Amino acid sequence: MDIDNMKAFVSVAELKSLSAAAVKLNHLQSNMTAKIKKIEAHYGQQLFIRSAKGMELTSEGRKLYRQYKKMLVLWEETELDMSDREMKLRIGTMQSVFGKELTDALTRLYENHADLSVTLKTGTTQSMEHELLQGNIDLAFTIGRTDSPQLSYKKLGTEEMVLIGKKFADGQSLECALHGENWIILTRDCLYAAILERLYAELGLEKGESTEVGILDTLLQLTSLGMGISLISKNIVMQHGFSAFAQLPEPFRYVDKYLVTRAGYEMSPLEKSFVETSHFL
Repeated sequence: MDIDNMKAFVSVAELKSLSAAAVKLNHLQSNMTAKIKKIEAHYGQQLFIRSAKGMELTSEGRKLYRQYKKMLVLWEETELDMSDREMKLRIGTMQSVFGKELTDALTRLYENHADLSVTLKTGTTQSMEHELLQGNIDLAFTIGRTDSPQLSYKKLGTEEMVLIGKKFADGQSLECALHGENWIILTRDCLYAAILERLYAELGLEKGESTEVGILDTLLQLTSLGMGISLISKNIVMQHGFSAFAQLPEPFRYVDKYLVTRAGYEMSPLEKSFVETSHFL
């Protein structure tokens, strides 16, 4: 067993897909398949089963995943401790999707590295990509992408989006709950606003006024008061205990999440540890 094989196993387990794991690790899918078969042969156990949801771990596979995950965390910490590079992170994020994951990941790093220096910027996908190109940050976690040739994108997964607003607790149809409603949005150029625009156009609905708040907590408070509707990550909704939300129609429901760097940028051991040991993946 080596670190590369462990990473392959963990990636397939987390992404539930050989092809997605191959893209993430920059391997051929045939190589990923061979790595998984090698591990199963080593332990003499079936570790994955194929299902409608993708590659699912067996009970023995779940046991091995927990062990491999701990070993990879220890490996990344070892690489970090032996590195001479400065303990500095310069990251950007969309708070509305990555809030808790970011906080948890930074907490773990600060517990182990008291001399850690962090630069953190938040904003839209476009603003995060601009910060990268200007050299103000080195890593960005975004939803959606602009496909800039000067940037490198690694898909981390998908995020389910939901509609929130007081009317959704009344059991009205989606069209009735949305028609003429004011929008509460973070910024006018954010991806959420663009999705709402497309949704209203698809359903042929009229919208009310748009209120730009810029702060996630304010957005959640105003929608809970009934001042309008908004679009937000389902994970955020569940964390805050919201019950007044509705699912989006299928074409609008899921968005892709990305780790973005400048093209050709090589992550430091600290950055690799931050990404690998977080729950972004």
